[in-house]
Amino acid sequence: MSKTLSFLDKSFWITESDDNPKHVGCLQLLEMPEGAKSPEYVPAIYNEIKGFAKGTSPFNCVVKTVLGYPVGLSPVKHLNMDYHVQLHHIDDVSNRQNLDDFVAQLHAARLDPDKPLWQYHFIFDTNSNTYAIYAKVHHMYGDGATLVRWFQSCYVSASNNSDFTPIWAVKRLRHKRNDSPSFYKRLVSVGSAIKTGFDLLVILIRIFLKLLRVNPHYMPVPFSGTKTVLTGQVEAGRVVTTTDIDFKRVKALARRTRASANEILLCAFDIGVHRLLQDHGQVFKKALFTNMPINLRKPGEKTTGNKIAIVPVQLAHGDQDPYLRLRQIIINHRIVKHAAMRARPASFSGYTIVIQSLALVFEWLKISNLVKPIANILVSNIPGPRDTRYLKDSKLLACYPISTMTPGGGVNITLMTYAGVANVGIVCCNKNISTLKPLAGYVQEAFEMLEACIDNPRLRITDIGEHEESVPVSIVSEH
Repeated sequence: MSKTLSFLDKSFWITESDDNPKHVGCLQLLEMPEGAKSPEYVPAIYNEIKGFAKGTSPFNCVVKTVLGYPVGLSPVKHLNMDYHVQLHHIDDVSNRQNLDDFVAQLHAARLDPDKPLWQYHFIFDTNSNTYAIYAKVHHMYGDGATLVRWFQSCYVSASNNSDFTPIWAVKRLRHKRNDSPSFYKRLVSVGSAIKTGFDLLVILIRIFLKLLRVNPHYMPVPFSGTKTVLTGQVEAGRVVTTTDIDFKRVKALARRTRASANEILLCAFDIGVHRLLQDHGQVFKKALFTNMPINLRKPGEKTTGNKIAIVPVQLAHGDQDPYLRLRQIIINHRIVKHAAMRARPASFSGYTIVIQSLALVFEWLKISNLVKPIANILVSNIPGPRDTRYLKDSKLLACYPISTMTPGGGVNITLMTYAGVANVGIVCCNKNISTLKPLAGYVQEAFEMLEACIDNPRLRITDIGEHEESVPVSIVSEH
């Protein structure tokens, strides 16, 4: 019997195209055990892992469709391991720019819709003591929280040359299906649906009131973002860059500024993206927006599939003081968090479906260049393992998430915390930009400047292309 899919799961299949594949990936850097030689070690571990030719759900499943519409996941008898697990030799794995460029090519390619929707790519050279694995999985199989949980189950906390099972072959507990619901449960479900619909209506009314400037302190109005060289119709081709941020420093700075770690990172990413876009001649008359994924699972819930909402958050504008920009972001971020806390999770998910469906229609009609984007950046933070992990006897050095492009374009920044470090993966469409490497440097500089400005109030950001049409109301008044 085929595995059922939620509407959000199905949307990733329905809207997929060659220009905008809907898979997510991760670039894993691994260190070989002492004395190992990459020309022998990596092909050997590749052949061993490739030998796990029997998959478990959903990695042994293809999408079952009726007239092109996905209705579920159906298991296959055999996996084509030559397709699913591949080996690549490059000149120098330690050259991060070349590795990122190679991964960008792999990430741009669409998964074969007639096969189970995943691939593992082993990448090595002949000299380094490190190698890489780029893995990609279709987004309809699960969101970031689901995939990281699966990922963690495959890596062990101590070097071990045996007892390894790759992610596609791990046996997972199946959730028992409930018996047919009673009349009372059906009645409760109907009541819950009515309340969800009411909450969604309230969200839309408040958005409309903000559009009329009656209720300014609410979530941003959809499709009011700033057009940039990174937004618009998503086309084939990707650029990727990766970087690391000491997450202990992030948390320490969050404590000092009474902010959350996410808000610290949003501020650094906002400044970094401003500087990158200024390099391409952009001028900003208002704040940029970020799409913020919200995990709708209850604490301890381990459901699979996608259970998230994605809503826009206004970033900062008009202040050269990094700390004052952070305060703007804190206020705007918490307005959205407060709105999410007041609404039922299902209503927030419904709101996501409404606005993202419109964006997907614009993308399908190829008119995304004509409308303003929902947001300019998507920033997602995924908590990963706190201790060092191993793939057999290979030490995992880093794991960089590389996500899909949202309709309307922009830049997607996803980070996973691993062993006290935030591994950051950044991706965008390459139609107007050939590299994201400067952005990685700008983000690092922005974080360091934000740290330094706490003890040095005179520290200011150099011009990042912001121009005021009117004098903003200052967060801190001067006397």
